Amino acid sequence: MRKLLMVRYGEIYLKGLNRPYFLRALVSRVKEAARPFGGQVWLHDARVFISGASDIDACRERVCKVFGVHSVAPAIEIEKDDFEAVCQQASELMQGLTGTFKVDARRSDKHYFLESPQINAKIGEYVLEHGDGQLKVDVKHPEHILSVEIRDQAYLYCRVYPAVGGMPVGTGGKAALLLSGGIDSPVAGYMIAKRGVQLVAVHYHSFPYTSEFAKQKVLDLAKILSEYCCGIKVYVVPFTDIQMQIHEKCPEDYTTLIMRRYMMRIAERIALKEECMALITGESVGQVASQTIEALVTTNQVVEELPVFRPLIGFDKIDIIDYAKRIGTYDTSSLPYEDCCTVFTPRHPATKPKMALIEKGENALDQEALISAAVENAEIVEL
Repeated sequence: MRKLLMVRYGEIYLKGLNRPYFLRALVSRVKEAARPFGGQVWLHDARVFISGASDIDACRERVCKVFGVHSVAPAIEIEKDDFEAVCQQASELMQGLTGTFKVDARRSDKHYFLESPQINAKIGEYVLEHGDGQLKVDVKHPEHILSVEIRDQAYLYCRVYPAVGGMPVGTGGKAALLLSGGIDSPVAGYMIAKRGVQLVAVHYHSFPYTSEFAKQKVLDLAKILSEYCCGIKVYVVPFTDIQMQIHEKCPEDYTTLIMRRYMMRIAERIALKEECMALITGESVGQVASQTIEALVTTNQVVEELPVFRPLIGFDKIDIIDYAKRIGTYDTSSLPYEDCCTVFTPRHPATKPKMALIEKGENALDQEALISAAVENAEIVEL
């Protein structure tokens, strides 16, 4: 007998001949998540197992954040042929619980000497006879489900912890996330990463107008995302010179929009360097002046080779806040440290920009020199 974690996957079941590829990726990600806790990780008979973890509860919490994992159950593995021992272990597992329960048996081994209904009846009877009278059977609406899986061994568990689902990171390609210190962009990155996309983050830092606290806030957000993504690389791009020149040489109403266009150009340059196949932003239609449809069109125009993913494009702010709370980024995003988007904000930003005025402003800038310097001087942080 030994204690272990039984890890289930969900959507991967739908894959056909490509399923082994996705399973290898999932096992690799689970190994990365479980590595700090030691032990072994292996795939067997449509389950991923983890045994020997130094802190099984902490390991479970960490693995529940791995994209591709549907649920995790702390389980007992025991020799299936000794059915008396299986019943005894089932009874011990239910000790201390009160209310109603049922037994849910499944046989991967179809040659087992008992069928599933017989296993349910015998184990249920044993639990009732050897318990302390605090449990009753209710097969329709039980408060507790005692699961018994008959595979190469018998696996018993009564608690199942839901995980994040999705697909293993790396199976869906690679994309660059424009990561600010706000609420939206971490949520956008999470949503795309959940589909198996590996993230590279790009953050714009305008020191001394934005503080080191603001920079650390973004790195803390990236650290939270990295727990789901099993690591993330962050480019911290020096943006002060670009913002100063935009402020000095461009029409005031257009400074935010021109700044956004430069952000997109720099992000695409870094994305291509990192072999990314898309950009990701946290924009939502109409949320701020630079996110009107007319403004989004002008920022899209400067991205020459890659698609731009905006997973929050139709979300209300309250929906985004709720999502941020669920994934654990909201409190960090709410810290009162301003990012570069709040520097030199015009009083009346253009919401229906004219390309002629944008181009006139940008023609006053040495675009290639500014972008090249920003990319070359970016700080790279591996999380």
